[in-house]
Amino acid sequence: MQRRGALFGMPGGSGNRKMAAGDIGELLVPHMPTIRVPRSGDRVYKNECAFSYDSPNSEGGLYVCMNTFLAFGREHVERHFRKTGQSVYMYLKRHVREKVRGASGGALPKRRNSKIFLDLDTDDDLNSDDYEYEDEAKLVIFPDHYEIALPNIEELPALVTIACDAVLSSKSPYRKQDPDTWENELPVSKYANNLTQLDNGVRIPPSGWKCARCDLRENLWLNLTDGSVLCGKWFFDSSGGNGHALEHYRDLGYPLAVKLGAITPDGADVYSFPEEEPVLDPHLAKHLAHFGIDMLHMHGTENGLQDNDSQPRISEWEVIQETGTKLKPMYGPGYTGLKNLGNSCYLSSVMQAIFSIPEFQRAYVGNLPRIFDYSPLDPTQDFNTQMTKLGHGLLSGQYSKPPMKSELIEQVMKEEHKPQQNGISPRMFKAFVSKSHPEFSSNRQQDAQEFFLHLVNLVERNRIGSENPSDVFRFLVEERIQCCQTRKVRYTERVDYLMQLPVAMEAATNKDELIAYELTRREAEANRRPLPELVRAKIPFSACLQAFSEPENVDDFWSSALQAKSAGVKTSRFASFPEYLVVQIKKFTFGLDWVPKKFDVSIDMPDLLDINHLRARGLQPGEEELPDISPPVVIPDSKDRLMNQLIDPSDIDESSVMQLAEMGFPLEACRKAVYFTGNMGAEVAFNWIIVHMEEPDFAEPLTMPGYGGAASAGASAGLDNQPPEETVALITSMGFHRNQALQALRATNSNLERALDWIFSHPEFEEDSDFVIEMENNANANIISEAKPEGPRVKDGSGMYELFAFISHMGTSTMSGHYVCHIKKEGS
Repeated sequence: MQRRGALFGMPGGSGNRKMAAGDIGELLVPHMPTIRVPRSGDRVYKNECAFSYDSPNSEGGLYVCMNTFLAFGREHVERHFRKTGQSVYMYLKRHVREKVRGASGGALPKRRNSKIFLDLDTDDDLNSDDYEYEDEAKLVIFPDHYEIALPNIEELPALVTIACDAVLSSKSPYRKQDPDTWENELPVSKYANNLTQLDNGVRIPPSGWKCARCDLRENLWLNLTDGSVLCGKWFFDSSGGNGHALEHYRDLGYPLAVKLGAITPDGADVYSFPEEEPVLDPHLAKHLAHFGIDMLHMHGTENGLQDNDSQPRISEWEVIQETGTKLKPMYGPGYTGLKNLGNSCYLSSVMQAIFSIPEFQRAYVGNLPRIFDYSPLDPTQDFNTQMTKLGHGLLSGQYSKPPMKSELIEQVMKEEHKPQQNGISPRMFKAFVSKSHPEFSSNRQQDAQEFFLHLVNLVERNRIGSENPSDVFRFLVEERIQCCQTRKVRYTERVDYLMQLPVAMEAATNKDELIAYELTRREAEANRRPLPELVRAKIPFSACLQAFSEPENVDDFWSSALQAKSAGVKTSRFASFPEYLVVQIKKFTFGLDWVPKKFDVSIDMPDLLDINHLRARGLQPGEEELPDISPPVVIPDSKDRLMNQLIDPSDIDESSVMQLAEMGFPLEACRKAVYFTGNMGAEVAFNWIIVHMEEPDFAEPLTMPGYGGAASAGASAGLDNQPPEETVALITSMGFHRNQALQALRATNSNLERALDWIFSHPEFEEDSDFVIEMENNANANIISEAKPEGPRVKDGSGMYELFAFISHMGTSTMSGHYVCHIKKEGS
């Protein structure tokens, strides 16, 4: 068929020759098998490019693939075409114009425009009273850029018309579904309105629960009539229990119970025994408050603040946000803002600081062409692609341009106004990094420190080649444990990414007031009365540093267990100094009313910090080591190597498990402690808990390969490092050498996509390298890894640090408030 050219040429071009209906049909026939109608569950990205922050509002518009429904800016659509061969895209463009002014200066009445059909948000930075919008859509066929204007019902095949209409009318993939479409509505209990609650003085503490009739510490239910805490059974949530909550109902007839550990500001699991089903309690907040649980009285708002923060502490907010100070707006590379998505200030603050670090800039933005070229077919679901996209958006300056004078706008853009970009919206990044995470995927306020560790975990799991930018945070902590009875000591090491400093209240400048507060607090605890607010105290930073290397505060959870059993006292020091030191001041606690509280303290951070006095010293003269009866300290990099040397999980000593659980540790953590120490008793398992209790999976269930649990990639690689032959064959069929495929798969735990990425990131690979030949000829590759064990990846710095960024939380609790990040750039 002879090609006739495009209707309009490239967007913004001058071509305007028309085609007959038959010609358009002929043009689309070869591509019909690739055009799909979006099905239920398909995500249609028509608001944002997968590789950049281009949108229909951008100068070049947006191209939506009519097969994958991924969107691409003009800069990236050719890459997708070359990679997939997909030729048909829908081009979307929103034109923004200033309203025409009348003779009196006011805007003329806006005419109804049928071409505002895109389901897009208007630009928040433009006043809708001063601007009007007009949408444009067309089909573009690559590689010759033939264009077909839409709507075009008469000339397009029926399937294409249906597909185009479905794409144009689709909702944003980030818009939450109507809860009724995915969650059954619970009935309101008939016992809720007139529920009797006994005035028996029972107050439920925020932790440390145990069934009143047995020793179980999980699957516990609070009876809303008398405050009894009893274990459940399989009848509701399929978890274990002895059924004492049900027995309690049968004995006394108290109808409603709420599950402890599942109470959030959004609701809780309530069960009605006489109705024999989960129910809603419209008076749940009141019923819980009867037993001292006041968490449910807080409700979030769209801007991340809460009703109980409607009048924030003015001094804190004004100081941190520099209220009253004339600030100079900054534009260009490295000065791009992140728009708040309602509760995303924690994410924005962390990411602004992260991409101020050269190692992260090099790892992602420096590798942009390679990461984008070898990204998976769905780049919206790839961590490295989305990190690179965010980093480029923040550092390129492409989305941070100074506003232009109106005369220059008219001269350059003639009659069309080009809105200036004012920051980027991290919707796609947030959707991916919070996927499958119960907290970060919610709309509740989150903790910046928890998100930082979550991000580091993602970076670790998706490292690019041999470099890992999160290594700049890694350091070794030496922990010294001294037995209170024998006075003997044990030194262990663990990997960490941040230093948590407890607030040293004894070093406050208003110490006398704090002593009075402490006496009031203890009296309140004894009489179950609400605690007063902590008075503002000035805490020297040096005192917080000192608290890091001394025994933890006796009120801390694990230390209470140590004191109770007289097992030992722990102190911590640096076995290595990280390149970048992340410090968290631990200001949060729980009050007896279950409400998270933040200590109202002020701590000055020094510009220069020397922590060489916290360098680990090892075994000192005169110290005697505890007998080495427990396994060596297991760090995250090597834990899985011990799996094949351990006991059968069915043989775990349950008496040791329960002895540890009685001290307040999570049941699953106790099981793992006894398992990983080979049933050598509660004391040895207790030492394992001390070493591992800060790990993110500390309380996760024990799952081991070969016993019904899912084996981790690291475990599989540690036991049998021979990659699957079918995966090797797949890589060699692409033209790579077999030895190259083997080394890439071994380096990436046999992950095909990461192995291909590894190959492209190691151009210096030599086919005949002695290492590869040795690995190929070795039938059991883990013999080599055992002979040459890898230690933890750490860099030992000088111990001298200069403050370059800090993240501040404003608000009274973890459930409310706002985060702000300050970063030192160019000396300011």
